[in-house]
Amino acid sequence: MSLPPPPPAAGDPVTPEDSLGSVTPGDWATGPPSQAQPLLRQEAKGEAEEGEETGVQGAWGKGTAEQRRRGWGEAAEAPAAEEGQVEAGGAAGSASPAGGAGGGPEGWRRLLAWLRRRQPQCCPCAAPLPRSAAHCCHGGTKMAALAYNLGKREINHYFSVRSAKVLALVAVLLLAVCHLASRRYRGSDSCEYLLSSGRFLGEKVWQPHSCMMHKYKISEAKNCLVDKHIAFIGDSRIRQLFYSFVKIINPQFKEEGNKDSVAKPHVIVAGAATWSIKIHNGSNEALSQYKMNITSIAPLLEKLAKTSDVYWVLQDPVYEDLLSENRKMITNEKIDAYNEAAVSILNSSTRNSKSNVKVFSVSKLIAQETIMESLDGLHLPESSRETSAMILMNVYCNKILKPVDGSCCQPRPPLTLIQKLAACFFTLSIIGYLIFYIIHRNAHRKNKPCTDLESGEEKKNIINPSVSPLEVFLQSFCKLGLIMAYFYMCDRANLFMKENKFYTHSTFFIPIIYILVLGVFYNENTKETKVLNREQTDEWKGWMQLVILIYHISGASTFLPVYMHIRVLVAAYLFQTGYGHFSYFWVKGDFGIHRVCQVLFRLNFLVVVLCIVMDRPYQFYYFVPLVTVWFMVIYVTLALWPQIIQKKANGNCLWHFGLLLKLAFLLLCICFLAYSQGAFEKIFSLWPLSKCFELKGNVYEWWFRWRLDRYVVFHGMLFAFIYLALQKRQILSEGKGEPLFSSKISNFLLFISVVSFLTYSIWASSCKNKAECNELHPSVSVVQILAFILIRNIPGYARSVYSSFFAWFGKISLELFICQYHIWLAADTRGILVLIPGNPMLNIIVSTFIFVCVAHEISQITNDLAQIIIPKDNSSLLKRLACIAAFFCGLLILSSIQDKSRH
Repeated sequence: MSLPPPPPAAGDPVTPEDSLGSVTPGDWATGPPSQAQPLLRQEAKGEAEEGEETGVQGAWGKGTAEQRRRGWGEAAEAPAAEEGQVEAGGAAGSASPAGGAGGGPEGWRRLLAWLRRRQPQCCPCAAPLPRSAAHCCHGGTKMAALAYNLGKREINHYFSVRSAKVLALVAVLLLAVCHLASRRYRGSDSCEYLLSSGRFLGEKVWQPHSCMMHKYKISEAKNCLVDKHIAFIGDSRIRQLFYSFVKIINPQFKEEGNKDSVAKPHVIVAGAATWSIKIHNGSNEALSQYKMNITSIAPLLEKLAKTSDVYWVLQDPVYEDLLSENRKMITNEKIDAYNEAAVSILNSSTRNSKSNVKVFSVSKLIAQETIMESLDGLHLPESSRETSAMILMNVYCNKILKPVDGSCCQPRPPLTLIQKLAACFFTLSIIGYLIFYIIHRNAHRKNKPCTDLESGEEKKNIINPSVSPLEVFLQSFCKLGLIMAYFYMCDRANLFMKENKFYTHSTFFIPIIYILVLGVFYNENTKETKVLNREQTDEWKGWMQLVILIYHISGASTFLPVYMHIRVLVAAYLFQTGYGHFSYFWVKGDFGIHRVCQVLFRLNFLVVVLCIVMDRPYQFYYFVPLVTVWFMVIYVTLALWPQIIQKKANGNCLWHFGLLLKLAFLLLCICFLAYSQGAFEKIFSLWPLSKCFELKGNVYEWWFRWRLDRYVVFHGMLFAFIYLALQKRQILSEGKGEPLFSSKISNFLLFISVVSFLTYSIWASSCKNKAECNELHPSVSVVQILAFILIRNIPGYARSVYSSFFAWFGKISLELFICQYHIWLAADTRGILVLIPGNPMLNIIVSTFIFVCVAHEISQITNDLAQIIIPKDNSSLLKRLACIAAFFCGLLILSSIQDKSRH
């Protein structure tokens, strides 16, 4: 990824929305929808929704709401059906003896016994049978259908969200132990891996083992090597390495290497052998003399290595078929012998400790892959020499400049004061919860039913009290503390490995096709068929978030057409923000502080915790500040006098014009700030806003991010206003299966939408310059967004179904976006987390599984804490807000102290 967060002005985007923030008009009547679970079963909460009792065709077939819930794998088991009472509800929820018998061998025995007693009859298949089989189907077909039902219930019974999270926890513990043992056995110095091992990801892209290599720019190289003296000593190969190294600092440098007459150098790069082989015609006497020479200079090199960095470069292999006649004696066999001699002598030069002279053997591995491209068979191609020079630059400069995407040779960052206090808080939360748990368990044992010795009846002492808010609070922070420990291990503690990204078309498009197939396969009927209903918006957020995740991990930001389409997905999230929040305030008229605090808490809770634990500024997680500011803009626009809501406007049409004037004023303010960078920066450079929106000492990154999608939230608000006005006047046909407009208008709008959608895609794919396309993007992105909405909603059958697979991920899209920074990607999204080295496919599967489980758990923790920290009672809420304000004041003071100590 070329420009991940925090990126320069043309950074790549990744943006999700929180589930609370995107509210649709249909939500107010139906309430929160039940969560469809295509892959992982989530514990059911609440009662069945109305309108689900009619055997709707879903992802698992037909059946009643209760049957479909059991098909999703609810923990409760159906009672065993009496003989002859089997329903033909379909594979999803058919109540049969097998389905009600529970899991294990007992269920299969009951199924076989029931099938022996039953007479052949028509099969309870979910799909309609052919005419020839309509009268009576074979008993084997019935058994297969019932066995399928039982097998599916068995899988869902044992593989729930809860069991998946337990499995993820076990995997994390095992992986942590394995990596810790590996580092103790093989060593934890990533510099050794950088100098000795690695592989090519693709042409000219070298991946060191276990760590990331930074590509140094000219300014960075000059900053690192200012007033430094570096000596290259050796034959023509070392001279070529010298030229490649100098070109990193100054690409126009052409001066010949001169003898170094200054003081002792800071870095010494030495190596030789091929010249000795050539002039002595590869004789064994020459090898013996070489050993003697290395033995004599080894103590001197060790002495120099105490105050300087000394690297001995092993000899690269040759391509013998291309060697000239006067170089034929330089064989790979001779080179290996000379390398073995040098390594053994240098490593044995110190008796009681490890040699300080570092062996630069990685160039040998690079040469093995590229020597075939050599012009003379002896000297490496330019790209290979540049790779070796960049490795040398990383070895020396990473520990000085500490680049984010250069994890090789970097020590673990020291803990800050705020991080230490956070660790103490989480530790106390864990201890407090354990005390609560032990007390509760002892009380539960005392309250177990006891047997009356006289009557033989069981009696209960007292009824167990409900869980207290304090216990929920401690339990939530206990789990969050363990999760934050995993975050820290992944991206700060250097326990797990990290690798660079490498983009290919297959790494991006093949996963896209795969998730598209899964999303289409898992589909259900919507509870309502209104435009942008809750299931549809969850689906929309879900597939966009999955596409953005694939975009991030594949490093697709280097491919401009993909980058431009991802920018539209970013805009679509913000469009939903404007649409959802405007709809809520316009229809409900609820401008109370509780609603505002709920939204702000759910948006910002995880980010604030990560800012503390991972020592990152708030603006680093740029999308959350972006959505937070736009939510407040929407709220202030509608809450300020005069408050205009739908109920008031229905009584007098003039209020509609009042609202349009408010929106026009908002648009005017947006245009002013968009073209007045100075005014924008002055506003957000004021303390304490500057502490939230500055990145690397300025607010330019925030200015760029805000300006890139400056109009799309306004477009979302305007769309919501127009849609709700049309809906109120019953101009739209939103019934099940009905097109949104009349046939002619619907067909015309569909045609225009498809043409607009394709036109934008063609323009984005032909885009040549990222800066120019970013300049046009704010004005034209709404075209593709509106085209998608119309294509998705004009046909009645399209509004009637949604993908439960995508919707499930849409409900946790905010957590997926934030968590990816540290526990799926690595080095603050610059690289890829490696839990299982040597097997990229298995590593992606395991890390993704843990990543999704963690995101889902954090979503539940946030919801639980929101109920406690943000109460509905205004007096209690004000007290909580005072405590939160005091907490942030303390955080600002500690942050200022830390900044001063760093400087």
